[in-house]
Amino acid sequence: MAETDQSAGKLEPERRAGGRRREETERARLADQLIAAEQEERRRISLFLHDGPVQSLSGIALMLDAALQQLAAGHSEEAIPVIESVLERQRSTIKELRDLSFNLEPIVLRDQGFEPAVKALAENVGISNEIHIELETGFADSLAERAQVVFYQITREAFHQAIRRGPPTRVAVAVHELSDGRVELIVADNAPGERRRASYEVIDERARILGGKVSVRAAEGGGTLVRVIVPPYAAER
Repeated sequence: MAETDQSAGKLEPERRAGGRRREETERARLADQLIAAEQEERRRISLFLHDGPVQSLSGIALMLDAALQQLAAGHSEEAIPVIESVLERQRSTIKELRDLSFNLEPIVLRDQGFEPAVKALAENVGISNEIHIELETGFADSLAERAQVVFYQITREAFHQAIRRGPPTRVAVAVHELSDGRVELIVADNAPGERRRASYEVIDERARILGGKVSVRAAEGGGTLVRVIVPPYAAER
């Protein structure tokens, strides 16, 4: 019996060391995923800026050149419609850039936390659809900044998916710590319409940044429930 106890005592440090090595390996894997995801996000933003706002601004410059030439030639009546068109295109470009900024990381998320940011998101995307939002997300404000940003992005995508299928009349968002230290995000809606697994690939991609796993299933009473669970080390400050 004593020999067994001694053997167990010798094995325990090895188990702890093995656990630390596994955790370090997992952290390294997570860091590599985060770098890859950030590179992919930069690529998407670069393509969006090149194909959207940059092209629009180039068109605005050409139209202004034409308007200046018409004004210099004394053709003000011909220049006015061009300038009006320029103003319309400029306003549209400003809106695109504002939307990009809001979608990447809204100021309210950085300054006030996750719950106010989700409330602002609900007002931004849901007010025209009369969506009632229920929040149980106070715990999210204790999470690491990267986890809050990813959870926000997943919540935003789940909102958009629900609106495309519905729109819903109710969406519930909750963030909890599980008994084993993992953290779960739940977004449930009552939107009708068929759930397509391919449409949730963006959520899968976001969750992988934190080493998380995603499940999508029918919600009680209809609609869809999206559940994301991330390991403790991915959410801790």
